[in-house]
Amino acid sequence: MSESYTPVRLSHLLRHCAVGAIVRTPEGLLVVPDTRYWTNRHGGPGGREIPYVDQVRAALDISQSLREPPRADAGEVAHIPAPRFPRWARCPACGLLHYWPWRGAPADEPPRCGCPRQPQLEQVPWVLVHPGGSLADLPWHRLAHREAVSAGQRQCRSQWEEPYLRLSRDGTGWRLACDHCRAGQPFRVGTALPFGKSWRQPWLREPLPETDSGTEELAEILEINDVRVHSPRTRNALVIPPESRIRRGTVVDRLYASSDKRERIQRARTALARRAAIQQVAGEFRCTVAEVETALAELDRGYPLYGRNITPGLLLESEYRALLEEIPDLSEDEDFVIHAQTAGWRSLSPDSARLSHIQTLVAELVMVARLKEIQVFTGFERLNGEPVPPDIVGRSDWLPALELYGEGIFLTLDEALLGRWEVQPAALTRAAELRKRFQASQLRFEPEVVVSARFVLLHTLAHLLIRQLEAEAGYPAASLKERLYCAAGAQPMAGILIYVAVPDVVGSLGGLAELAEPWRFLGLLAGALERAEWCSLDPVCGEHGGQGPGLLNRAACHACALVPEPACGFGNSLLDRGFIKGDADSGLSTLLAFAGEAR
Repeated sequence: MSESYTPVRLSHLLRHCAVGAIVRTPEGLLVVPDTRYWTNRHGGPGGREIPYVDQVRAALDISQSLREPPRADAGEVAHIPAPRFPRWARCPACGLLHYWPWRGAPADEPPRCGCPRQPQLEQVPWVLVHPGGSLADLPWHRLAHREAVSAGQRQCRSQWEEPYLRLSRDGTGWRLACDHCRAGQPFRVGTALPFGKSWRQPWLREPLPETDSGTEELAEILEINDVRVHSPRTRNALVIPPESRIRRGTVVDRLYASSDKRERIQRARTALARRAAIQQVAGEFRCTVAEVETALAELDRGYPLYGRNITPGLLLESEYRALLEEIPDLSEDEDFVIHAQTAGWRSLSPDSARLSHIQTLVAELVMVARLKEIQVFTGFERLNGEPVPPDIVGRSDWLPALELYGEGIFLTLDEALLGRWEVQPAALTRAAELRKRFQASQLRFEPEVVVSARFVLLHTLAHLLIRQLEAEAGYPAASLKERLYCAAGAQPMAGILIYVAVPDVVGSLGGLAELAEPWRFLGLLAGALERAEWCSLDPVCGEHGGQGPGLLNRAACHACALVPEPACGFGNSLLDRGFIKGDADSGLSTLLAFAGEAR
């Protein structure tokens, strides 16, 4: 594999620079290989295993262990070997296409064309993408001779030693021609081509078994910037008690995080060998043998969960309960620190009826002073097709993941008010229209989304709060994230967590959490609700029957409710200011009106 090395931030390796992505670097276009190449010098996984994530893995229904991407040094930089791709380059002067011009060339001398002007070659910006997950170079020779073949004419043979295919501007488009036989035709992005049975990725050299995926679906020519070329799939979960309450630096903590030392003790076949292994570990930890034996006993009892029954799938429910439960005896090294602000919120005495009604809307207000989020890369898709695992063969016993540290604000809406509001006929009808469109679309989210009036209200309010934080508190919207807790029925949830999380412990500096102070948050929430009343594109935006991809938004656009892509977990869809500001034409009352009636 022809390799190049370029620095990439760890956080980027789980998103737009993840496995299968084409990355633009100063050295050119590179493609990130699968995790079988993310190794250390001994051929093992190159990244550190992330401890204390059993609850996260259970909640996300993940059986593999979680590891960080391999680090190049102690900083936040990783190095992954990545080949150049596409392998074809074009001369900007004469249009000649050169195949793999970097092969065998000096690394410090960029390849140039042999035409009189001898300009530096530029990688072509088009690739062949298959919904089964494959990615390949364009078959330029076949494309240039398609018309000749379809007309029954004989085509010339492909020869890669010398360039003979030419891609030139033809008015507003492109024309591809062969200098040998003069065959040619227009070149168009979006052209569909048969892919055959082979399964391909640019970094693979080993033979792969044939599949039948290419016999049913066609591959498509796309620009590398097209979002359909690579869509990463990640899942996130918060680390909550008891795993957030581990005793850092203790013998049991160090032994839990040192799988090699535990295995050394477990491999001992006799009592004498076990005693020797424990003594060796005690010497490395600079502790007593008794402390190691006590730590082993704690691990046997299930440290840090101590026999707690973890139910797969109950991710949001567990987080919701944790955000509402006071944690006694907080220590400095905990990863989940919350301070309830509800008592102070309820004791506020606003000086206007509107602010009093807004106060009634919120049931619980929580300052999240510190949190840790685990982000797991589960694979990628191309052309909204089949998901491809990080190792592309589905045999790896680990997944790439990151520990993200931060803080936030958590609130819940009053369940009694929300229960009466969401059963309005106008609310049910308006939500049913979005639900029908969502079911017809190809969008799917993890955890699964149930489109209801409650969900759209919470989602829209979260976006308005993010935009208000950007306007009043100076937080860039792209640095904030939303997490929704929405459920009806026997155990209802109606919560919003707005937080910041970065792959560094300095993500917890207190600036965002301080805004959960009751008086300050009252002003933020009042501003967010006021923002819902008017958009600079009204009345068009406010009266829109459906906008955005799949018409999955109603009264929501870039001027009022949409936020940067990293801030939204639902693709900037399923938004509607109408659920907050009301709609007189359909008889939809606001939640604020219900709060006024309650007071």
